[in-house]
Amino acid sequence: MYVWSKRIVITLLVLFGVFELLFWVTSTGDEASLLETRTTHWLALNYFLLLVWVFVWMYDQARVRGKNIWVWGLPFFIAPLPTLMAFVLILQRRPK
Repeated sequence: MYVWSKRIVITLLVLFGVFELLFWVTSTGDEASLLETRTTHWLALNYFLLLVWVFVWMYDQARVRGKNIWVWGLPFFIAPLPTLMAFVLILQRRPK
């Protein structure tokens, strides 16, 4: 668990924010999407299964450290990547 440095996590969060902003700015328009329906469904399914896998990993990590995972449920549902990064940073702290 101590593989993540704060610099990497903060950089990833900033990049996530920039890309999310760029996505929302470029996707607002009246033209039709260039993605086919099956491509969109395939991407959504893969994203959902990745979220399930990450949540199971978070559950396991919290269980091993004796922490409550259910506090992270709603933030993870709303914004998975920033929640995962915060989860890693908080669990990475050395016990006092």
